[in-house]
Amino acid sequence: MTTPAALCDVSPHVPPARLLADLVPPRHFTDARFATYRANPEFPSQGAAVARLEEVAATLARPRTGGGLFRRKKQAPPAVYLDGGFGVGKTHLLASLAHAVGTDAAVFGTFVEYTNLVGALGFRATVDALATKTLVCIDEFELDDPGDTVLMSRLLRELADAGVALAATSNTLPESLGEGRFAAEDFLREIQALSSRFEVLRVDGPDYRARATVTDAGALPDDVVRGAAQVTPGATLDAFDDLLRHLATVHPSRYGALLDGVGLVTLTGVHPVAEQSVALRLVVLVDRLYDRDVPVLLGGSGESGLFTPEMLGGGYRKKYFRALSRLGALADDGRRLVETAAV
Repeated sequence: MTTPAALCDVSPHVPPARLLADLVPPRHFTDARFATYRANPEFPSQGAAVARLEEVAATLARPRTGGGLFRRKKQAPPAVYLDGGFGVGKTHLLASLAHAVGTDAAVFGTFVEYTNLVGALGFRATVDALATKTLVCIDEFELDDPGDTVLMSRLLRELADAGVALAATSNTLPESLGEGRFAAEDFLREIQALSSRFEVLRVDGPDYRARATVTDAGALPDDVVRGAAQVTPGATLDAFDDLLRHLATVHPSRYGALLDGVGLVTLTGVHPVAEQSVALRLVVLVDRLYDRDVPVLLGGSGESGLFTPEMLGGGYRKKYFRALSRLGALADDGRRLVETAAV
């Protein structure tokens, strides 16, 4: 047995170049391509979305001609918004577009990652850095924070004015399946200054994952969690309260760097979170765990009541439901990892 490392002992220094380099499709979409998207013939909008995105990719791949500002003013860069319910493959399509354009010419990040980037670099430095790209992809555009929405609207406006193509998706609650059209209306209303530039591509269909949102992954006894951490290479072990306090000392843009080289995150003493600021930091960490496919093991009470009923019914409810779904999936992965190692 070995003494596992602790996330609480890591205070990563992340240079601006690393923050920008990390803006790539998540690990589990590394191989996402238009050809690997299985369009359901029962929902023609899926095939139509693929075809249109392939056209956009081809347009962006053409050599640029003419001089800078003059050329850009003659033809506005493409701006597309993928509108659909939960689990219809919007992120797969967005990642496919980024790969088709080329990860050297495109950046891919979630809404939160871009707002964190602005917080780390400053607004002007972020615009200058992203304006060197051909395409900026924004996954899970969130409309629950007016301040962040205004910030992102301004950022996208300046990038579009600089000739950068844009592509975005927005998340829809699992219980709101089929209500993607309302997400589109909300998106366009909130970014009024840009709405005329965006082309809405509808993606209909059922949840391809055919998996209900996990909101109550079973907890493990703390001693079982500790034992698994001690025998699993690359595992970290932290007490939940210690980790929550540590997250407050690390800028959210660096949460991904906390996970460098980590193969399993184990937490003891997990319990419901009462403070919203603490809960939102935890949501960001869960997103980074999910992006990197890092499984987890949860001790204490696990996911049970992790976020209060007020949080799940409030303005940030989409964030919390997404975090619970992802945390449940990662906890399933953690259990399988430990079971496989024990065989």
